[in-house]
Amino acid sequence: MFYWVVKAFLTPFLRLFWRPWVEGLENIPERGPAILAGNHLSFADHFFLPLVVPRRVTFLAKSDYFTAPGIKGWLKRVFFSGAGQLPIDRSGGAASDAALRTGVRVLQHGKLLGIYPEGTRSPDGRLYRGKIGVARMALESKVPVIPIAMIGTFEVQPQGKVIPRIRRVGIRIGRPLDFSRYEGTADDRFVLRSMTDQIMYELMVLSGQEYVDVYAQRAKVEIAAARAAAVEAAGGMGPGPAGRTHDRQAAAVSRAAGAHGGIAGDRDSHDAADGTDTRQAG
Repeated sequence: MFYWVVKAFLTPFLRLFWRPWVEGLENIPERGPAILAGNHLSFADHFFLPLVVPRRVTFLAKSDYFTAPGIKGWLKRVFFSGAGQLPIDRSGGAASDAALRTGVRVLQHGKLLGIYPEGTRSPDGRLYRGKIGVARMALESKVPVIPIAMIGTFEVQPQGKVIPRIRRVGIRIGRPLDFSRYEGTADDRFVLRSMTDQIMYELMVLSGQEYVDVYAQRAKVEIAAARAAAVEAAGGMGPGPAGRTHDRQAAAVSRAAGAHGGIAGDRDSHDAADGTDTRQAG
């Protein structure tokens, strides 16, 4: 009930300032379970996707949102619970298996489950390699996967920006992907990787993003390292025009590193630890 109260409260505000447009809404089933797999550009994604989908969407959220102390922590718990999000432990191993089971239970109840296969927000607006947890959930639950591309939310609120910018955003919803031909192969890592790559390809086409065959979390580490190296080479320049110039240079260095294989070694061996990671924010 609280989900609909929060949605009713936020909808006029979000429509007034960000005027979201949507394409392909007819691809969302009126009833029955499905996985909504989206690209993850911004914290704002959590608001705009549920806004345009007439049915309730349940997300799996990191447990940190529900365990913070004090009044601020209480407000977070109230908001994220009202926004239809379930806490999961994303520390890996048994915790990842528990997260997968939580998602499967949601689908078994005939609900829509929202997942961001990249596992964390894009550090630079590009689309990164997907984790295979989405594929395993689809096979175990025997449900379709609906690719959903967020458009423009990175410019509204990139990671690290607290106050969002005012500009129009969009949501492009693709046709459901049917993976029933792979039934019974939920433990086959090659099948899971193939399915996940197909989902990410559809997201790339829908969003128009540049695709990077590297996990976003790994890219964040590389980008931070490149930025730190650039600042150190510039003599530790801090805020100000010169510092911002070197930040831009560091970003360029990080892009060049990715283009020349600096982080291209991130392959299926990492899926073993992260395959069931269905976290929605990072």
